[in-house]
Parts: sequence; C-alpha cells; structure tokens
Amino acid sequence: MPERRGPVVAALAFAAGLLWAACGTAEPVAAHPPAPALLLEMPAHRLLVDAMDRAGHRAAPFVTDGCSGGLSSAWLAIAHLLPTFAETHAEHPPWETCCVTHDRAYHAAGGALTAEDSHLARLHADEALRICVRDTGALRTPQLMESYQLTEAQIIAAYGLIAEAMFNAVRLGGGPCSGLPWRWGYGYPGCLRPN
Repeated sequence: MPERRGPVVAALAFAAGLLWAACGTAEPVAAHPPAPALLLEMPAHRLLVDAMDRAGHRAAPFVTDGCSGGLSSAWLAIAHLLPTFAETHAEHPPWETCCVTHDRAYHAAGGALTAEDSHLARLHADEALRICVRDTGALRTPQLMESYQLTEAQIIAAYGLIAEAMFNAVRLGGGPCSGLPWRWGYGYPGCLRPN
C-alpha cells in the first residue's frame, strides 16, 4: 500500500487547490527568500562553484524525472487509477514541460560561474517555473471551467496556488549541495563536503 500514498497525496493537493479556488480566496502573495536565507545559502553556492570548477564546468548528461518529488509519477498513477482524471488532465501534469525546463536550469546550475551568479540563476529559474505553471493554468482555463463548473477567477486562483506551492517547494528543497537528486547543480558532482 505505500506505493499509493504518493498518488493519493497528489490528488488531495490538486483537489485542495480547486477547493481553495472555489472558495474565492485572494491569490497568494509571492514569497521571496529573506536575507537570512540568502546568507545560509551562499556557502553552498560557493561549494557548488568549486565542484563545477573541478569538473571543468562539464555537467553529466541531462536527466529529468519530469516534476520532481514524485509529482509526475504520482500523477501517472492517478491517471491510471482514475480514467476520468486522465480524460480531463492527461497522464502527465499539464505543467510538466515547465518542470523539465526548470530541471535543465537546475542540472547545469544555470551556467553560473560564480556563487552570486548561481544564487541569482536559481532564483530566476524558480520564478520562471512559477510563471510557467500560472501560464499553463491560463491556457487550460476554458477546459477546466467547463469540466469543473468553476469561474475563470477560480481556475486562475487554483493555478496560482499550485504555482506558489511549487515555487516554495523548490526554494525550500532545491538548494545546492543538499545531496538530493533534484538539487541545484545536480549535473555536477556532489558538494556536501569541500574537497
């Protein structure tokens, strides 16, 4: 049964987003990392740039899991379990191309050569992900309005919630040198400990 926990969580998160939107709550406020977060993250960017220098700025071949954290695989599992979900939302998250573009930036650490550039490139990649997810919602609005009998504002608000959740998740869990497979600079050797 543990294999089903991920799909159930993903389905509940999507449903919560639609419910939140249906309640007519205002769009969430964008979150930017406070100065202390920047101070905590910069040493990791320095370690990453050192690892990139040692690798001659040649990243490993690009790989992606679609939307990380099990989102793409959970979505696929839900689509197979619930045919009506698949009819409305397909077998992959509608914003999966946003995730792959984001993964490309994360894989190569945005092509940064300095720790400061690395930090800014990561922030820009995360903001681009948020915008792309919102734009995907705008494109899907007519279909979703019909499928769920929601207003345009409710669909846009739901996608705003999803975009903010994804932005906050990558800001929290995507820092460099974390050892996680989706970390910033994952195309380069690990940098948990300086060599």
